Amino acid sequence: MGPAAADPSISSKQAQARQVLSEINRLDISLEQAIQAYDTANVKLGGIERDQKRARFELHVAKGNLSRAQAALSARLVAIYTSETQNSALEVLLGAKSLDDLLNRIEAVNRVSSQDAETMREVETFKHDVVQRQADLRRAHAAQAKVVAQRAAAKASVQGQLARRHTLLSSIRSEIVTLQAQERARQAQLAAEARARVPAQTTAAAAAAAQNPLGVGASTPEGASVAPPSRYGGVVGIAMRYLGTPYVWGGASPSGFDCSGFTMYVYAQVGVSLPHSSYAQYGMGVAVSQSQLQPGDLVFFYGLGHVGIYIGGGQYIHAPHTGDVVKISSLGAGYVGARRIL
Repeated sequence: MGPAAADPSISSKQAQARQVLSEINRLDISLEQAIQAYDTANVKLGGIERDQKRARFELHVAKGNLSRAQAALSARLVAIYTSETQNSALEVLLGAKSLDDLLNRIEAVNRVSSQDAETMREVETFKHDVVQRQADLRRAHAAQAKVVAQRAAAKASVQGQLARRHTLLSSIRSEIVTLQAQERARQAQLAAEARARVPAQTTAAAAAAAQNPLGVGASTPEGASVAPPSRYGGVVGIAMRYLGTPYVWGGASPSGFDCSGFTMYVYAQVGVSLPHSSYAQYGMGVAVSQSQLQPGDLVFFYGLGHVGIYIGGGQYIHAPHTGDVVKISSLGAGYVGARRIL
């Protein structure tokens, strides 16, 4: 009797599962970009709110200055109008009883005149300040409205894609269970290998930092700039503590992370403040080429819509996407660049 033929229904189901998983993978990339756009809008909104607070304070100060200057000018005008001895500079000068008295009166008239001019200038300056601060506040309000709209659009996109992802996953639930078990086993092996590398990496990073304590970039013989050695290889060990932590949209704590929330939280443990946005994090530190990557460098993917931490050996640790956990992956598709935090 020949070998039993494979069940065509199982083969068909597996092919369907692979196709659905491929579609989910594409959706996950798009979804993570939408989530990072939402996080970026939140970062911008925080900055705008700080700008508004400062503008409101400066407007309050400018209005106070203007009020005081206007009061001083009003008082001066009343004094000039009601004065019996200073109705005009000519009367003051003609009342002189001697040459010394005349010189003193001339000096007094000039002094009063310059004080009046200075008071007028202050009024005009403070008026301009008030107008400027009011314009700043209007611009901040307009920027706020725009960013809030961007955030709402990003949120709607995320929610729509999450619903579609759930539907797709439900169609191949049984296959996913098997794949998840295989992935957990693979992750356990990768984690063990990565932990074995950490002590050696930390020692090498410390030696490099000792040779370059000021963190100054070197130059190649051709004159191209080379990033200074990584000072934060130790974050790899910190990041490894959170392997298996679930992905949570907007998360930035051990109860759950999104990609930039994870890198932000890990770096905060060594006193480094990063913004909660992969796009904004790409503006931190200095660029480093893929061939010069060192543990602790931030690595970016898919048009800066995803970020993780390089751990050496061509691998990085990251919070991948909804439905997944903090894990180790290999550099590959979608890689766009890296930054070294100084």
